Amino acid sequence: MISVNMTPVPPSTLVAYRDDGSLSRGMGLLVAGQLPPLPPALAGAFVTAVLLVVGVAGSDGLAVFAPAVALLLAGPGSSHIHDGRLDWLVPPTLRLTEYVFVASVGFARDVPPALIFALLGAMAFHHYDVVYRVRQRVYPPSWLATAGLGWDGRMLLVALGGLAGRVTLLFVLLGLYLWCLFLWESVTCWLAAPRSGLEAADLGAQD
Repeated sequence: MISVNMTPVPPSTLVAYRDDGSLSRGMGLLVAGQLPPLPPALAGAFVTAVLLVVGVAGSDGLAVFAPAVALLLAGPGSSHIHDGRLDWLVPPTLRLTEYVFVASVGFARDVPPALIFALLGAMAFHHYDVVYRVRQRVYPPSWLATAGLGWDGRMLLVALGGLAGRVTLLFVLLGLYLWCLFLWESVTCWLAAPRSGLEAADLGAQD
């Protein structure tokens, strides 16, 4: 397998697609890969969805943290190799739940739609970039998920903004930070990747 930027190869593409932050990865270390990833991810997503339906995204108290904390049930599964037949469902489950939570908090707190879509766009760009580069075997650096806060860190930060009553300001600052981080890292990574390695990866993918 070719790793053109000398970044450690993830144990599986699905693990790379998860975009776990430090908290989720730390929880995964506690179970040492022994917990199947799909059941806790689905359970966390279900509880998060129920909490959003009952309106906790607009709560002024600690309840705004409940959806993000519920999805942390998926954290311990982060260390698993994700080799189950249906484990491919884990990354889209995390993506959908994160996007819906961020949008729900934004709309519940009257954040301008442009700011909501800008923040969601930064996250979607990053996730698409990771998927595409992993397919080309140009793996993202290990520090990127930490710097990008991971799905867990971003959700908790949005909840903190809701608790503090500064959701609009948070969306502005977090959106700017993520766009600058993900764009800069993506451009520099692709420019640094040897062209011969990319062509070889393309040929390998076609085979």
